[in-house]
Amino acid sequence: MFGSDVATVQPAEVAARLAQGWMLLDVRTDEEWAGGRIAGSVHIPMDQLMQRLGEVNGRVVCVCAVGARSARVAQFLSSQGREAVNLDGGIYAWTNSGLPIES
Repeated sequence: MFGSDVATVQPAEVAARLAQGWMLLDVRTDEEWAGGRIAGSVHIPMDQLMQRLGEVNGRVVCVCAVGARSARVAQFLSSQGREAVNLDGGIYAWTNSGLPIES
C-alpha cells in the first residue's frame, strides 16, 4: 500500500528499538493522544510535523491509530535523512498484542 520504502516493526519489537535510543513518535491528534498513548512516546501531531521537524531524532519509530498516517510520516522522515520505521498496525495492534497504554 505504501511501497517497500516504508520499513515496519511489530509491537513486540518496539522495546528493543527504544533500548537502542530510537524515538517513539506519536503523530495522532490531540484528542487521540488524550485517550491513551504508549509510555515514553513523544507527541507531535502529523499536521505540526513540518514546523516541529527539529524535535525529531535521527532514528524514529512512528505510530498512529492503525498505521496509515505514521507510514506517511515515516516515509517523509526517511526522505529527510532520518532512519524511520512504522509501527505496523498502530496503537490498535499495540493494545491487541496485550501491551499497555497510559492515559
